Amino acid sequence: MTETGRFALATLLPLPLLAAGAVAGGVFVAAALLYFLVTVTLLDRLLPEAGDADAAGKAPAAPAAPGAGDLLPVAIGVAHFGVLVLALAAVTGATGLGPSERAGLLLAAGLWMGQVVHPAAHELIHRRRRWPFALGAAVYTSLLYGHHVSAHRLVHHPFVGTDDDPATAWAGEGFYDYALRAWTGAFAAGHAMEAARAARRGRRGPGPYAAYTGGGAGFLLAGWLAFGWGGLAAHLLLVAVVQTQILLADYVQHYGLTRARLPGGRLEPVGPQHSWDAPAPFSGALMLNAGRHADHHAHPLRPFGDLRSGGAAAAPMLPRPLPVMAAIALVPPLWRRVMRVPLARWERARRQPRPAAATAAA
Repeated sequence: MTETGRFALATLLPLPLLAAGAVAGGVFVAAALLYFLVTVTLLDRLLPEAGDADAAGKAPAAPAAPGAGDLLPVAIGVAHFGVLVLALAAVTGATGLGPSERAGLLLAAGLWMGQVVHPAAHELIHRRRRWPFALGAAVYTSLLYGHHVSAHRLVHHPFVGTDDDPATAWAGEGFYDYALRAWTGAFAAGHAMEAARAARRGRRGPGPYAAYTGGGAGFLLAGWLAFGWGGLAAHLLLVAVVQTQILLADYVQHYGLTRARLPGGRLEPVGPQHSWDAPAPFSGALMLNAGRHADHHAHPLRPFGDLRSGGAAAAPMLPRPLPVMAAIALVPPLWRRVMRVPLARWERARRQPRPAAATAAA
């Protein structure tokens, strides 16, 4: 199977299950849930890890045509709005599902949005072309998380690993304390950066935050008009499931990793050592190579299919794939116990001279 086919299969396979589950319920809802809760983890253990795009040590090739790497993220972004409508219809009872089927469908749709739609929208907001960027922003706005478009690009990337980045989790910080701090901090920091940028460019007007908040309110209003108060409640529940996964991703991928101060007070440049990697064969395809996060921070514009993993010598490695580590993070005492040794091991490794291969990869 080609690389493109591998990504497409993993990300799009749940769509017919979600669509059938929204209408018929029963086994289709169960199958969609099992896909995320069992099948992905099982295939991560059984399948061999996919090789890097630069297996020969060379830079990955550019896409065949400008924007070619955006085709799958765009398809996922468009499909998201259809799944959103179907999920609201099903959860409110408009399609005749029973209570347990509604709950299962809401969770399954939320897992797809958190593990597939979020990585796709993340890809799109890093694009320079206007319409893919706008689609990614619309996806986040529909999830009442529009501020992420500004905060991720203008705050998280330049300030990762510092106290100025709300998305960086401190060593020992539990997820629930982090989630509140990260959500509110990112909202405020992103707004401040947008205001400062507008002032530098002499721009006046409401700015993108008006679109984020107004657009989010518009999506809620549409759900209420279409499905009543149940539609509003269902949308908010779905948003809670998805936003929790987005916050979990940032928490897991940067937990306890900080940037050092260089002589003169400057921060060290962002490198592979500031993100936890977790390459895995199937969840990697499902989440559009989100487990190769260190390379994304080094090259934010690099398409997901070209992201590389430099291995344990270049970046700290999580002991399990991202979905498993996110589930562990929901239990803070267990998370601290699991991460104590990998974090201490990486801190010891950082104090030693880095191998030449790792330095070149960075």
